Amino acid sequence: MSLREEAARVLKEWPAPSPDQDQLRLAYLDHLADHPDGMWKPCTEGHLTASALVIDPARGRVLLTLHRKLQMWLQMGGHCEPEDASLAEAALREAREESGIAQGLTLLPGGPVRLDRHHTPCAWHLDVQYAALAPEGAVAAISDESLDLRWFAYDEVADVADASVVRLVDRTRALL
Repeated sequence: MSLREEAARVLKEWPAPSPDQDQLRLAYLDHLADHPDGMWKPCTEGHLTASALVIDPARGRVLLTLHRKLQMWLQMGGHCEPEDASLAEAALREAREESGIAQGLTLLPGGPVRLDRHHTPCAWHLDVQYAALAPEGAVAAISDESLDLRWFAYDEVADVADASVVRLVDRTRALL
């Protein structure tokens, strides 16, 4: 199964938590149906991306990266790569690469946490967002894609990040 087919399967089966999330889910499916290259960065009409919020529930905190190009505090994530077999695998790869936590990250069971569509300098990103649980004692390390990397208490996120990250944190916490 191709990554595009797998992404469509995940989106078809995903129980959207709200009507607006269901509308996005359907829009993502329409995008994939209309764009055979809709998984990849060269698709200028937009492309699916995968991200993961790295969370440490025991300490009540999340790890955010200060994105080098966008200069915003965000969850880990980015473009799918040809070697990714699934959106979940792409999200976990991005979380490992951008957090520097090479081992022990595990995705929160149940598939995506939420969807978020946003415009970036390259195109519209149709982001499929997961949550990754940090192992006990996880040590983060800044990647080349980040200006900074920092743990934030849940109640600090709204002071540094945009509303999409706040919604991701809130939805993730509701699922814990």
